[in-house]
Amino acid sequence: MSFRVIRLEDTPRQRWRNGGGWTRELLAWPTPDDWRVRVSVADIESDGPFSTFPGVRRFFAVLEGAGVELTIDGQSQRMTRGDDAVTFAGEAATSCRLIAGPTRDLNLMVRDAEGAMQRASVGHAWQPVVRACGLFATEAGHCRAGEHTTALPAYALLWFDAAPAALAFDASGWWLAA
Repeated sequence: MSFRVIRLEDTPRQRWRNGGGWTRELLAWPTPDDWRVRVSVADIESDGPFSTFPGVRRFFAVLEGAGVELTIDGQSQRMTRGDDAVTFAGEAATSCRLIAGPTRDLNLMVRDAEGAMQRASVGHAWQPVVRACGLFATEAGHCRAGEHTTALPAYALLWFDAAPAALAFDASGWWLAA
């Protein structure tokens, strides 16, 4: 079974074009230049617009901080830690207003692929029905994939280029599929 563990702390920060925050790209799969799946963690420091990504399906969840109010094509949605991920088209006019200070957020973008981002239920198996998948751990724990168990630190991505039949995690996190 082939997999990668990508730790947030080992991933360099990159400043956003609009200067409103930082991003750490954990995964650009299958290649950085021609990705179909991109997973990143963003630190939002100020209100402002999101970059557009035509033809891309985006998923967004708050990891830390009081949250944000997203306005997506004129429709406002308040997002706080503990909420389900929101999904929207990458070409949508999207802006963000911080509720009470900076936030840290998890982002999944898929292009020319199906995708999903859902909260991991502690100890419950998840059966991916896609080609590739992963788990982003919000706290340290152990992920079981078939006969293999892998320790994950908090804020790390466990990625499988070929999805196993089932996965289970003993802590909190997010399942990502593409």
